[in-house]
Amino acid sequence: MRPRPLRTWLAAGALLLALSLPLLASSKVQRQHGAALFASSGCQACHTIGSVGGKRGPDLSGIGRRAKKDAIRNQIVNGSKVMPAFGNVLAPQEIDDLIAYLHSCRQKTANQKPAN
Repeated sequence: MRPRPLRTWLAAGALLLALSLPLLASSKVQRQHGAALFASSGCQACHTIGSVGGKRGPDLSGIGRRAKKDAIRNQIVNGSKVMPAFGNVLAPQEIDDLIAYLHSCRQKTANQKPAN
């Protein structure tokens, strides 16, 4: 008896879906924790997301569309001339969660014009 290709593909698809569900749930929890960190770690004192937050630093509402995760990580860990470094303040998992949250921020900022 020959194996049935459709049955094999369905089983493989079901297995892939079952294995990916925890990752999707984890990602949501990670983003939620990152949002809480954004507020509690002082980020929100300087940065705005969705018209909430400070004006001292840039509006990060659309940072997920403008910057890659590595660039976001570098900015958080090393800081810049005007932003303090948080690499020694936040735990590695907290940095990962904050990056997941910031990378999910994709709305346009108030000063961005819509593309034609």
